[in-house]
Amino acid sequence: MTTNSNTQSNSVVFQTLGTVSGKQIGVATLNIEKALNALNIEMVEALTHQLSQWRSDNNIAAVVLDGAGEKAFCAGGDVRAIYHAAVATPGEVTAQATEFFSQEYQLDYLLHTFGKPVVVWGDGIVMGGGLGLMAGASHRIVTEHSRIAMPEVTIGLYPDVGGSYFLNRMPGKAGLFLGMTAYNMNGADAHYVGIGNHYLNRDDKALLFDAMATIDWSDDKASNHQRLHVLIDAMQADCKTPLAQSQLQVHQAQIDELMSGDLPAIIERVSSLDSETKEAQPWLAKACKVMLAGSPISLALVHKQAQLGTEMTLAEVFKFELGLSVNCCAKADFAEGVRALLIDKDRNPNWLYKDVASVPNELLVSLMQSPWDENGHPLRLQS
Repeated sequence: MTTNSNTQSNSVVFQTLGTVSGKQIGVATLNIEKALNALNIEMVEALTHQLSQWRSDNNIAAVVLDGAGEKAFCAGGDVRAIYHAAVATPGEVTAQATEFFSQEYQLDYLLHTFGKPVVVWGDGIVMGGGLGLMAGASHRIVTEHSRIAMPEVTIGLYPDVGGSYFLNRMPGKAGLFLGMTAYNMNGADAHYVGIGNHYLNRDDKALLFDAMATIDWSDDKASNHQRLHVLIDAMQADCKTPLAQSQLQVHQAQIDELMSGDLPAIIERVSSLDSETKEAQPWLAKACKVMLAGSPISLALVHKQAQLGTEMTLAEVFKFELGLSVNCCAKADFAEGVRALLIDKDRNPNWLYKDVASVPNELLVSLMQSPWDENGHPLRLQS
């Protein structure tokens, strides 16, 4: 495999790799290892620019996204700038929030509608904004070291980056459970719920790149997709560490029962889990503990999000989420959640409401109301 070009910014490295077919593979590596490759606005802009070029370049047959180091593909979005803007102008939708989320969602939508095969190497930590990138890829590879979550309830947000689309397409109540609890999925869990559609071992990464260079890539996108699926499936069959059993799959019926009914009923059920169950299922005990400590506004929003169903198109989902996200930054628990977790790091948020029963429905309605009319909406999504 040869490197034909290599351009490097501070935060993302772009390469094109040669193949026996004469076509090239574009590789984008998130490159802020010390920050677990968390996405900032510069990275989003760089990715959008380069991916748009690769999409229209007939010589590029496929694209790979990965992260520097072995700790994380991408641990989420760098929301500090949004936090500082929210604190400076409480109650107002800020330009910083609008710009970041608009550009992030446009990038996610670009990946969903890319056409050419897009591989995400989802090894290590994949959370929040990283999951938004992964969900948009056609070939979503998880490993025995994957640790994947949507932890937004811990910072007063909700599972965005298309979560309103992909969470509602998971088995049973799994999507609601993941959104409510910030449960850390392993590779098997992520594969079960569809976040991953392929499984390889961490040590297979170089082998994958080498094998992709031997594919007879063509101008037929559908054929290229199929060839890549066949290749990765064959590699999966040879994994030294096979795909484990998913806790979510094994306990799907229990999760469905736990997450059924209205929100007060769910909270009551989770709160009253007996110690015997918690002791026998530490994964569930931890998930429930995180849920009960999360933002009551966020929990209410996640429950409403689960009621959206599967009727909305992907473009409609991102437009809806943009309004909800900037509203959460302006008048919900976002600023306090970020302060407690990322700024002061005291992990002791003072949420606006003490429990979900105290959250006014009028507030939830206003948060879900777009700040813009259709003509003034910042997102212009082209498939």
